[in-house]
Amino acid sequence: MGRIVSLAALICLFLMPRVYYAQEKTVKVEEQKSFNVIGLAVRTNNNQEASGQGEIPKLWQRFMQQGIADKIPNRAEQNLIVVYTDYESDQHGEYTYLIGSRVSSTADVPAGLTLKEVPAGYYAILESGTGPAQVVVPKIWQQIWSMSPKDLGGQRAFQADYEVYPQGFDPQNVQVTLHIGLK
Repeated sequence: MGRIVSLAALICLFLMPRVYYAQEKTVKVEEQKSFNVIGLAVRTNNNQEASGQGEIPKLWQRFMQQGIADKIPNRAEQNLIVVYTDYESDQHGEYTYLIGSRVSSTADVPAGLTLKEVPAGYYAILESGTGPAQVVVPKIWQQIWSMSPKDLGGQRAFQADYEVYPQGFDPQNVQVTLHIGLK
């Protein structure tokens, strides 16, 4: 009997880190109001991005080098927002990728920049790990793509998803908050 109890205790010890990890990565679902983002946009798809010939790194480079954040009028906050929208289908199709900022007014959209609305609705909220953006962001997206609707808190809507990059973030050591639109 003592041996069975010891074996059960040992099994529990091995399982506890997994349970803790699962609880630590719990997905939160929140209802959110719509908001507008102005920024630089490009059309792309995940196959192109995974090939190393993607548009996203070039767009980030242009955004940073040209100081686009400072050119966005009526910024509502200092965080950067990346919006995934205009989905052709799902994660396998084309989508628009926009880097910008939330704005309090859409009256003045500078030439060369794009305005997108993130619709009101329910969003699953997840956080990436901390590390280089080019590592932690693809990793959390791969996790999202493998999640069931039950694990995600609902079925993806493929209308708009967005990432929040904190003000003054270090691209080599960042934690990103993702908001995944649900039906």
